[in-house]
Amino acid sequence: MSGGSSRRGRPGRGARGTAVAALAAAGALLAPLLLTGCGDDQDQAAALGAQSVPSVGRAELEPGGTVRWAVDALPATLNTFQPDADRVTDQVAGAVLPMLFTIDATGRPQLNTDYLSSAEITEREPKQTVVYTLNPDATWSDGERIGVEDFVAQWQALRGEDEGFRPARNAGYDRVEDVRKGREPGQVEVVFAQPYADWRALFTPLYPRSLTTDAQRFNEDSRTELPVSGGPFTLAKVDEKAATITLERNEEWWGEPALLDSLELVAVERGDRRAALAAGDLDVAELVPADAEGMAPANGGPPAADDKPAADEGLRGFAVHRAYDAAYTQLALNGVSGPLADERVRWAIARAVDRDQLAEDVHTPAGLPVKPLGSHLRMLGQDGYRDNSDALGASGAESAAELLDEAGWQRPEGPAGEDGKPGAAVAAPLGAGWPAAEQRAALLRQVAGAQRAEGLDEPADATEADAEAAAAEAEELAERAATPVRTRDGAELRLRFVLPDGPGAEQLRDVAGRIGGMLATVGIRVDYETVAADAFFVEHIQPGDFDLTLYSWPATAYPATDARPLFAKPRPAPGGELTVQQNYTRVGTDYIDQLLDQAAGELDEEEHEKLLNKADAHIWAAAGSIPLYQRPQLVAARTTLSGAGAYGLATPRYQDIGYRRG
Repeated sequence: MSGGSSRRGRPGRGARGTAVAALAAAGALLAPLLLTGCGDDQDQAAALGAQSVPSVGRAELEPGGTVRWAVDALPATLNTFQPDADRVTDQVAGAVLPMLFTIDATGRPQLNTDYLSSAEITEREPKQTVVYTLNPDATWSDGERIGVEDFVAQWQALRGEDEGFRPARNAGYDRVEDVRKGREPGQVEVVFAQPYADWRALFTPLYPRSLTTDAQRFNEDSRTELPVSGGPFTLAKVDEKAATITLERNEEWWGEPALLDSLELVAVERGDRRAALAAGDLDVAELVPADAEGMAPANGGPPAADDKPAADEGLRGFAVHRAYDAAYTQLALNGVSGPLADERVRWAIARAVDRDQLAEDVHTPAGLPVKPLGSHLRMLGQDGYRDNSDALGASGAESAAELLDEAGWQRPEGPAGEDGKPGAAVAAPLGAGWPAAEQRAALLRQVAGAQRAEGLDEPADATEADAEAAAAEAEELAERAATPVRTRDGAELRLRFVLPDGPGAEQLRDVAGRIGGMLATVGIRVDYETVAADAFFVEHIQPGDFDLTLYSWPATAYPATDARPLFAKPRPAPGGELTVQQNYTRVGTDYIDQLLDQAAGELDEEEHEKLLNKADAHIWAAAGSIPLYQRPQLVAARTTLSGAGAYGLATPRYQDIGYRRG
C-alpha cells in the first residue's frame, strides 16, 4: 500500500506536552492487550454496534463540494467479478453501477427502487422463475435503456460455459437456464434449472452489455475502465501517480441526484491517516483504534481516551463513528497433517482459546460493546444470526487438557522431564509475553507521572490503574511461560503460527500473542513466524504453509452461496494435489457440503435458515475455523458531513452524502 496524499506538519506543542503525548502514544500502542473490564450488556451489543452514520434530510444539505475518502490502495481491477477485486472495487461499483438489491443495517437484501419496480418469484414449479420489472427511467449514461440485453450478456459471461471469460466465480449464474424478455414491457424473466434461494445476489452489480458481450473487454478492459455508468456517479479518472480515483456526479442519473460534485478515493496508509485528516487532506477515513483516541465520538460525548491530545486543531472538525465491520477475524487451523489432523487437538485448541477475552481485547479499545462472534455465516445483529459455538462442547483449559490427554499428548510431570532435566517451557512471543507486559506497565507509570506533573490528577489515576492491570498481566504471563510442553512419542506439541508483518497487522499479531498464552496454559508451544504482508496469503495461506493463522472473511447476505467455497471439503485433483477452493484450513465434510447445497436450493425461508444453522454447527464441530470477533470499524468524518460514517453491514447510499448548509 502506498500513501497518496500530501501532508502538512502538525501544529507545534510545548516541550512538556510533547513528552506526555509521546509517552502516552507508546502506551497506546500496547493498550489493546490491557486486561479491562466489560460493563456492556451483551444482549444489546449487536444493536449498539450495528451502524453509526449521521443523517439529515436532503433539504438540509448543500449541493456541491468534494469528499476525499481514504482507501488502502487503488484496486487492481474495477471488475467485481475478477479474482483480485477488493473492497475498493466494490466501493466504486456501488457508486457507479446498478445495484438491484442493496443490504440494510441488519444484513438483509432490499429491493432498490431506483432500478426495479418489483422483483419476485412468479413460479416455483416446474421451474423457479423470477420476474424483474425495471424502472422505466433507468438508463446508462450513454442514453441506452438498461434492459434484458444487459442481463443476458452478464449471465452468459458468468455462467462458466464460455471458456473465453475468466470470472472468479459463477455461483448462481450456473443455475440459470434462460434469461429473456418478460410478458410486459420493461420486464426481464429469469428461469432457473435448479431452485436458487439466493437469487437476489444475481445481477448486482449489473455491468453494461458493452463490457460483458466480449471476453477481451470483460477480462482486460474492465480492469481499468468503466466508460458507461448506471449509478449516481461516473468514473471520471484513475490517477495512478496521485493514487486517486475520481468519481463525478452522473448528470444522466434519473434518481435523486448526487449531492456532491465529486467523490475522490485517495490511497493513504492507515498509519498516515490521522495526520492527513489534521492537515485537511482527507474528509473521511477509517482509522485504527490508537489513531481514533482523543477525537470526538459521533455521539457528542467526551472522547473514550485522551492519550493523543486535541492539539491537532485540524481534528476538531471530525467525529469518530464506531460499528462492527462487515468482516470477521477467525483462527484458522490447518488440518491436513501433523498434530492438527487429529480433530481432538483442534477441539482442544478451540476450547482453550478464550474468545470472550479476545473480543474484549479488540472491542474495548475501539469503544464498541464486547461480543465474540458465534457464527461462520451471519454477523452480530444480522437477520438470522444465531450463536452456534456450543457445538464445540465445554470450553476452558480443563476440557482442552482432557482432550489432549485422550489424543496421547502428555504433559511432563512437575518441572522436570523423565531424564531429570527441566521440562521444555512454553514461551510467549516478546510482543505479547511477560517482557512486553512489564514494559507496558513501566511506560504507563511514566505516563502517569508526567500527567501528575502537568496537574492532570484524574487522568493520572486512570493511567495508574491501567499500569496495575498491566503488571498483573505480566505476572500471569510469567507463570504461563514456565508451563511444560506436552509430548507424544518423544515429539513436542509445537505449532507454527504464521502472521503478516507491517503496521496494518499489529492487532492480528497482538491477538496471536494472546492466543499463544492461552495455548501455553494447556501445554502447546507456539512458534511465531512473521512473513511479508504481500506474500502472506499467496505464498503461505493459500498453499497451506501454516499450522495456525489469523485472517478475515467478509460478511454476506447470501451465506449459502458465498460460504460454500470457504468450507467445502477438499477434493483430490490430478497429480495428487487437493482442490481446496477457498477452504485454506483443509478441514471439511461431505455433510457440511450437502447442508449448504440444500440451503442454496431451499426457497422456504424458515427451512433455509434451519439448514444454514445446522451447517454452521457442523462447521464449528469440525474445528478448522474458529470465529473470534467482528472487526471494529472506526471512521472519522467531518462533522459537517451527512451520510458518511461506519456503515456496518449496510450498503452506502452515495447520492445522499453531502455537506450541511451553513
